[in-house]
This record gives sequence, C-alpha cells and structure tokens, in this order.
Amino acid sequence: MDYRSAGVDVVAGRAFVERIRDSVETTRRPEVLGGLGGFGGLCRLPAGMKRPLLVAGTDGVGTKLELAQAHGAHHGVGIDLVAMCVNDVITSGAEPLFFLDYIATGKLGPEAMAEVVEGIADGCRQSGCALLGGETAEMPGFYGEGRYDLAGFCVAVVEEEDRIDGARVGAGDRIVAVASSGVHSNGFSLVRRILEAEAVDAGTPLPATGQGLIDALLTPTFLYAALVKELRRSGLPLHAMAHITGGGLPENLPRCLPPGVHAVVDPGSWERPPLFRWLQEKGEVPEADLWNTFNLGVGFCLVVPPVALPAVLDLCRSSGHQAWELGVVSAGDPGETPLAGLPH
Repeated sequence: MDYRSAGVDVVAGRAFVERIRDSVETTRRPEVLGGLGGFGGLCRLPAGMKRPLLVAGTDGVGTKLELAQAHGAHHGVGIDLVAMCVNDVITSGAEPLFFLDYIATGKLGPEAMAEVVEGIADGCRQSGCALLGGETAEMPGFYGEGRYDLAGFCVAVVEEEDRIDGARVGAGDRIVAVASSGVHSNGFSLVRRILEAEAVDAGTPLPATGQGLIDALLTPTFLYAALVKELRRSGLPLHAMAHITGGGLPENLPRCLPPGVHAVVDPGSWERPPLFRWLQEKGEVPEADLWNTFNLGVGFCLVVPPVALPAVLDLCRSSGHQAWELGVVSAGDPGETPLAGLPH
C-alpha cells in the first residue's frame, strides 16, 4: 500500500500548486513578503497608518456549491467565496488586505480545483486584496469523488479614527440600496428544493429574460470593495453600511444601526428582479419567508445623511452599480420594530 492507492495523489497536488502560481501572483500587494509555498503568508501593514485596526471575517459558499459542482461552474464559486468575506469586512470602512482559502475535496481534480482558485484570485483582484495563501486537503472517504467544500478568511485594515461603526446614524438619515447580481450565495437550500420540484435542467430558461435559470442562479456575488473605497476616497459621509446576506434585509440592515433608531424601508422603491419572482411563484414561498431568505435584489446598503444622498447615488451609478433610495432611518427601538415597513 502507498498514499496514492489510499486515494491521495501527492504528485498531482504539487502540479496543482504550480498551475495556480501565476493566478495567485496577480493578486500581490506591495505589503506582501515572500511567495507561494511557505508555511505561512507574510504581510506588512500599509505604510503611514497611525493606529491601524485589523478587521477579520470568515465564511463559505454554502449549498450553492451543490448546484455549481453539478454544472461545472467552479470559477464563479471562487468569486463567491471572496465576496462573502470581503463584503462583510468592508462595512467597517476597512480596506481588504489579504485573503486565505481552504479547499477540502474527496479526490483532487486539478482542472476543477484550478478553476476555483482562479476564481478566488479574480475576486481578490476585484477587491484589491492579496491571495496570501491557502490549503487544499484531499480527504478520500470523507468527501465523495469530485466533491469539494470551500472556506475563506479575509483580513482588512482601517485607521481607528476612520472606522465606521454606526455611531453617527441618526433619525432622518437616508438608506441607499446597491443592487445585487442575483441570489448571491444565500438561500440555496430552498432554491435547490424549488429546482427539484420544477425539474429544472441546464436548458430551462427564466421566462421573463430568456436567460438560463441555472446560469442566473450561479451568477457570482457582486463585490462592493471598490465602490466603498471610492466612496471613502471621495470624502462623502458614510454613517453605516450593511452587507445583505443570509437573513435578507430584515436581519442584516438592523445590524448596522445603533440603539434608538430603526430602518423604514419602502418595498415599492425598486422592482423585484424576475429571478426572485420566479422563485416565489414556483416555490409558493410566503412573502415573509422571501424577505427573510433572499436579498431580493439588494446586495449592499449605505446609510448617509440627507445632504449627501444625491452625490452618493451619483457616485454609485458612475461606478457601474444600480443604486436607489431604499428608505429612511426613524427614531424607535429596533428591538420593537426590527424593520418597519416589511413583513415579519
């Protein structure tokens, strides 16, 4: 017996590392020391910072991986992995510094795994952070052949005095919605049940658009780091930010608000994208469940003073994002009214 006959191919693993080397190198930042292959990644803090705070986040892609693996869509879930971590840490105003990934698989498929890492590198480039390192674990007998799971870890940095923590939010502030690219990476346990019930395959179109339903569902999560960086650079006031992830608007928007206020969202301020309408209709999903499961087309929220609203909207749109006024901040205990104006 040897390790290869037990299901772990060390030679293939080394070839995989060489395959991804160039993709990883394209994400390099000036603060990074050394290269791929060490026991730990090294990264300095950006020069000139006085009181830097490190902001860390970790996440995975969830059961979207089931759909992606069934349809060979490996690059997109690599982007999703970065987005689920980066979109969280930037809500404090921090700049993503570096990212690490963990891939666990039953049998190493070099092409598929390389596509995943190339997607991770793509997400890092879009976010301006370095892919500092990672780990690929071959675990035959634990994961089935061709199956894999992903986890990611992001570290960002912000000057202590520039941290955004919601403390400046007050009644009368406006809430700006920035559009999502689709379902992102949440709610796929429900999505997959609906697909199964409707016998959806790769050729099934989304009636309203003609786009393939599977393609629409596997659209990678938008990354908002470049937008937030541009907003910070502009000097426009940002009082709070929220990543609309698992739990939708009702769970995530209140997380960025201080005690004494709550959000009043206007459900008529945007047209719900066709993909969410299809999921609701075919799954007979109750309205409250829909709000508490999916982002419904809102991927990120900005809370700004009224005077800054027009400029913030203009900057979002000039940066290539759909954005609109979603609602207003009102006085009141968020514990009593988690998100006024929405079904509970």
